[in-house]
Amino acid sequence: MRIFDPHIHMTSRTTADYEAMYAAGVRALTEPAFWLGQPRTSVGSFTDYFDGLLGWERFRAAQFGIRHHCTIALNPKEANDPRCTPVLDVLPHYLAKDGVVAVGEVGYDSMTAEEDAAFARQLELAVEHELPALVHTPHRDKLTGTRRSLDVVAESGLPPDRVVIDHLNEPTVGMVAESGCWMGFSIYPDTKMDEHRMVQLLREYGTDRVLVNSAADWGRSDPLKTHAVATTMRAAGFTDTEIGKVLWDNPVEFYGQSGRLLLDGLAGSGPDAETFAGNSVLRGGRPGGDG
Repeated sequence: MRIFDPHIHMTSRTTADYEAMYAAGVRALTEPAFWLGQPRTSVGSFTDYFDGLLGWERFRAAQFGIRHHCTIALNPKEANDPRCTPVLDVLPHYLAKDGVVAVGEVGYDSMTAEEDAAFARQLELAVEHELPALVHTPHRDKLTGTRRSLDVVAESGLPPDRVVIDHLNEPTVGMVAESGCWMGFSIYPDTKMDEHRMVQLLREYGTDRVLVNSAADWGRSDPLKTHAVATTMRAAGFTDTEIGKVLWDNPVEFYGQSGRLLLDGLAGSGPDAETFAGNSVLRGGRPGGDG
């Protein structure tokens, strides 16, 4: 079984996570740009981060047989910080690069006027660069935030089938299904959605336009939750074709709209002696080596 995790923040994870993901069937992923857990203080911290997503993190994933893609954006939380908003002028440089398969995460955190402006501008950039968009729905007042997000998407001119509305739950999925946008679900140990609730929603809404992700980051999360969904789907009677559609075909279809997916020539598992900017994922010496 192949798995494509369409939303996971591997910059926050270890090489042991990459090994475990490969063993569980993960062969491709998309890493959306997001905040660091504490405020950035300059545009330079964004550009260094974006460069890392396009360089080191892609290299690190490949060492474990996983294709890495990313989405680029000013995240909703930091759209409220005037030290960060000038990064909007830098985004076109990054949105033109190979390996960038969407604009994101964009959307709402606190639903402020500043977030409105950044959201609308970045959807404009998605139209200009002919890229899909990944929309983050707020953790607080999610129902209002999701409805407002759909209104902004409708005003943007970006076709709904090029937009995924992420972090959905039972109260919000219906309106997104009706909108024609893709439905994104983050499977977490304690919050958002779990694999059993996810299976119930798949029974109700089907497998079309559904993206299931782990959204694993620096908080309490689990990069193997996509595999847990596959296992739970199988136990619930879903066929291998249906499981493959949700966990591989759908992410390929959505992000494939960018024309930039890199799925050929997947490497085998295990790091080798290659380096990136003089650095490798190896630590310590190999047996019989120089240490």
